[in-house]
Amino acid sequence: MDKQTIFDAVQQIFRDNFDDEELEITRETCADDIEDWDSLEQINLLTAMEKKFSIKFKLEDVRGLKNVGDLLDLIERMAG
Repeated sequence: MDKQTIFDAVQQIFRDNFDDEELEITRETCADDIEDWDSLEQINLLTAMEKKFSIKFKLEDVRGLKNVGDLLDLIERMAG
């Protein structure tokens, strides 16, 4: 799966989870950039990505994520 395909899918997951079709993410987007992105929303996002990419995150995988770019890199490695 290429980087653009992963990014496009993650973009749509963010739009669906935050119910905002205009939401635009970048690799630098972090929780501070999106008003409703709290710990519960983080779980919802990760669960949706696990389903979309048929992967299973471990706590140590996601604990150090700083932004969407880190998340995209993790998905790319796991979905390889």
